[in-house]
Amino acid sequence: MLKRVFMAPDPGGVRLRFAARAVLGIGLAVVVCGLAGHSLAGAVTGGLAALLALFTVTDATVRGQAVTTALLPFVGLPVLTAAAGLHDHPVARDLTFLAVVGAGVYARRWGPRGHSLGVFAFMTFFVAQFLHAGTDQLPELYVAVLLSVLSAAAVRFGLWCYERRLPPAPVPAPPAGTGLARATTRQAVQATAGAGFALVVGQLISGQRWYWAVGATWWIFVNTTSRGETLVRGFRRVLGTVIGIGLGLLVAVPLHGAPAPTAVLVAVCVFGIFYTAAVSYTWMMLWVTLLAELLYGLLGVLEPGLLALRFAETGVGAVGAVLAVLFVLPITTHTVTDAWIQRALRCVHACTAEAAARLAGAPGADPAGRVAELEQLLGRVRLSVAPLVHPLTPMSARKRRARRVLALLDDCAREIRGLVAVAADPEASHDARLAAACWRVETAVEALTDGRDLPTTDRPPAEEPALAHLHGLERALTELSTPLRTPSGSRLVGA
Repeated sequence: MLKRVFMAPDPGGVRLRFAARAVLGIGLAVVVCGLAGHSLAGAVTGGLAALLALFTVTDATVRGQAVTTALLPFVGLPVLTAAAGLHDHPVARDLTFLAVVGAGVYARRWGPRGHSLGVFAFMTFFVAQFLHAGTDQLPELYVAVLLSVLSAAAVRFGLWCYERRLPPAPVPAPPAGTGLARATTRQAVQATAGAGFALVVGQLISGQRWYWAVGATWWIFVNTTSRGETLVRGFRRVLGTVIGIGLGLLVAVPLHGAPAPTAVLVAVCVFGIFYTAAVSYTWMMLWVTLLAELLYGLLGVLEPGLLALRFAETGVGAVGAVLAVLFVLPITTHTVTDAWIQRALRCVHACTAEAAARLAGAPGADPAGRVAELEQLLGRVRLSVAPLVHPLTPMSARKRRARRVLALLDDCAREIRGLVAVAADPEASHDARLAAACWRVETAVEALTDGRDLPTTDRPPAEEPALAHLHGLERALTELSTPLRTPSGSRLVGA
């Protein structure tokens, strides 16, 4: 776990800049709320709004990110109003909270913007429970949210918009479908069912902190699709929470909410959340847990018993998520993994065709964008296969096969990057053999996506760089035929 965070590559220092900007943006938001005369509750609400504006908005373009950020208050403030207005009406409050959960997950069908707005709506309702906000606090909380989103936007789009110098990141579209065949619809039902279980059992454990269980269920469902992904994420959430509670006993409890050191540690936690989110969900949850403990210290209610309660509520939320994905409209790991692998293979073919066209001198042929798309798709493949390669997975044969698939797909990506680099060279010339090699790649991709075996090929070494990369790509695709199918003829995870 240490290696994953501290040795993970960070090309261009993107994660470092992402985390440093978050500390600056959230710090500015809290300072602005303080200068406006807001209470601690207002500052906490504003800090959370800024955190979400900087963390959850992931549109492909800067313009799209700005539009989504501007829409956040239009979603969050009505939800905040409902949460505060229903504070003294538990049944209506609980039903509304579950409706927000379902709508927030269903909104993911509209891509990154829907996801961001859904998360912001949920967390706005959550923070109202965290602060036990009533209607008398609404004017202050409205202003805190607006000021903080503006502060975060000023830092993100004005002071430090490093994304302007980066190519737009392609965002793979979610799997298609209608009705209950659509993954986001099934997940909305699952998340609502899991949150309902967490809400009921969480209230039996604690009438004051039950919302922790609902929050655990919600965040386990974020960025997952299959039941395997959800189970792994639930395990990592519990593990990160346990480690964070242990760290809180050593750090947060002895501070007793002392303002200066707590503020420094809050900044460290914010940096840790943003820096580790892309590489380790366990580490991110460690920092989230410690941040919550520090905030409770500022509110004067932190004690060891509260940390034990947080662990219990997190466990309830994880159980709710597990039960939901296992028994409520389950989405199998096989279905998701197969779909992402097929999309990655089709992208390999598209990259090859674009590179060949570029070498042939076709105007407008640019494979660079396809390479970026391939990297995104391979990231989704790794996420979907994660349950199979997890250290605790008992199925050793399937684990070996999954690792082999990942290794060969990485080989394909490496050959594609090499081919694209050759095609970008203005001195590169078109070789007539490239057309035949591209045709063989196309045939290999079609066979793999149709579930057919490929004949073994043994091409002689090629001196021409583009042809050498195509031959390497052929070999990798041919070798993929075996691990993608089990001895019985089913797919990677279909046995």
